Order: sequence, then C-alpha cells, then structure tokens
Amino acid sequence: MSDHSQHRPTKPSDMLEPVRVGKPSQGTWTEYLVLFLRVMAGVSLIKGLYHWAQVCGIGVPADQGFETHTIAWQTATVFFAVLDLVAAVGLWLAAAWGAVVWLASVVSMAAVQVFFPNVYGGSIFVVIVEMTLLGAYLWLAIFSARERPA
Repeated sequence: MSDHSQHRPTKPSDMLEPVRVGKPSQGTWTEYLVLFLRVMAGVSLIKGLYHWAQVCGIGVPADQGFETHTIAWQTATVFFAVLDLVAAVGLWLAAAWGAVVWLASVVSMAAVQVFFPNVYGGSIFVVIVEMTLLGAYLWLAIFSARERPA
C-alpha cells in the first residue's frame, strides 16, 4: 500500500477539519451590529418588565391600578409587555426574527405615540428616540451587509 492510503479517513469524525485559531477580527461592522442588538435586548427587557409591572400593579397606588385605565391603554400595555420581552430574547440571540419583532415594537410604539396620543400621552421625545434607534440599526445593518462578500 502507498503512503497516501494511510491518511484516508476511516470514520466520519476523521473527515472534520481541525479548528484553526486565526487572528480575531476587531471592530467589524457585524460585531458592532451584534453589540447594538445586545444593548437593545437589554433595553427591550427593561421595557417589557416595566409594562408587566404596570399590568401587575407593582409600584402604583391602589386607585391607579391596571383596571382603572382605558381599554386602549390596557391593550397597548399588554401588547408591549409581551412584544418587548419576545424581542429581547430574539435580539440577544442575534436572530433575524428578533430584529423583526424589535422593529415591530419600535414602529408600533412610535405609531401609538403619534396617532393615539390619548393612550400614552403622545410624547414626541419617545418618537424621536425610537426613530433614532431604528436609524442606527438600519445604518449598522447596511454596513454589516457591505463587509460580507456576496
């Protein structure tokens, strides 16, 4: 037998390539995007827990509980309580569905603030912050996509 036949893999695990430690890439747009998504996951987690605290009546006087608010406020609060926590999980995992759920949450909150000011008060500050975060995400996503070869 030739020397070449001695190196022929006999098990499926022998066909795996060895792990090579290369120079880590520092400061890529994809890393910045993942960092941004993780920070937004933390923010979404805090927002979701805040909304659940509102639903459960934690930290509010007895005469201002969940049931004393309008149906529109109750509906929006439960909607964001669920959506923000689901978005937080997806963003932390850097999954595509997490970004989609987060985008739905951001756009929905801005829409509620603009088109239904009687629900949460119509704060233009919240709209500006949400749209700034949306712009930052889109900017990072575009630059991240550009650095990967087609």
